[in-house]
Amino acid sequence: MVRTYRTMIKCIDWPIGVCTWSLDNNFDKISELAEQTGLSHLNLGIAPALGKKGEKYLSRVQKEGWNITATMMSFPQEDYSTLESIKATGGIVPDRYWEETLKRLIDAMDITVRLGVKYLAFHFGFLDHAGERAMIFNDRARLLADAAADRGIMILMETGQETAAELKQFLEELNHPALGVNLDPANMILYDKGNPIEAANTLAPWIQHIHVKDALRTKIPGTWGQEVPWGSGQVGGPEFLRALKQINFTGALAIEREAGESRLDDIKTAIDALKNFVG
Repeated sequence: MVRTYRTMIKCIDWPIGVCTWSLDNNFDKISELAEQTGLSHLNLGIAPALGKKGEKYLSRVQKEGWNITATMMSFPQEDYSTLESIKATGGIVPDRYWEETLKRLIDAMDITVRLGVKYLAFHFGFLDHAGERAMIFNDRARLLADAAADRGIMILMETGQETAAELKQFLEELNHPALGVNLDPANMILYDKGNPIEAANTLAPWIQHIHVKDALRTKIPGTWGQEVPWGSGQVGGPEFLRALKQINFTGALAIEREAGESRLDDIKTAIDALKNFVG
């Protein structure tokens, strides 16, 4: 039986969804959340679709009639234990994994097209390269953007691993129509890369999708900040949402919760806060 969630929960005119990896890509939990809240939209973690149970995973997504705002890719070599470890292992940066990473992203693009989704997001990795390394990074990003354009989709750079000004400069230099931004305001704080509201204004022309996540900035430079439930950190939820309205954002909001012992309850709290926001 195909289950279709007929109601759409919204914040102003923006659909509210949830990142599936926030609940370990467990669709029993996600369906429970939907039944309790009216949730109908997902930011779909696409990595499970590449494994041995990939077809089963995709089949459930399609049979239950979810609206997918974007897909999201991660990479098995990524090490988030420290800022230095993720700088060395993140995204398209490591030469050692580039061929595997490229294949993984091309496969993810094809699945994104198959699902009828417009956006594939992922962390590209840190941008602070110079000389030959910068050229290699830019060439890889352009290759991926060309592949996305050939398929009629966009790839979105997840924010946080650079300042908004640095990302803007990169996007202007690459100047590719199939390259956009998934703005995660908490990541700007977790990586200590600036003010998320200022980032929204700086990156406005490229923002296609939003992660709803909150955080506290580190007091020790070079270390991670702390992720906290939406509304209890330094993003400034209402001010951030008003900034999105001012830049005429027209995409979707996907709640992301990657820490804490009560993720389901934290997501419900975020849903209520977004639904009750009146601008």
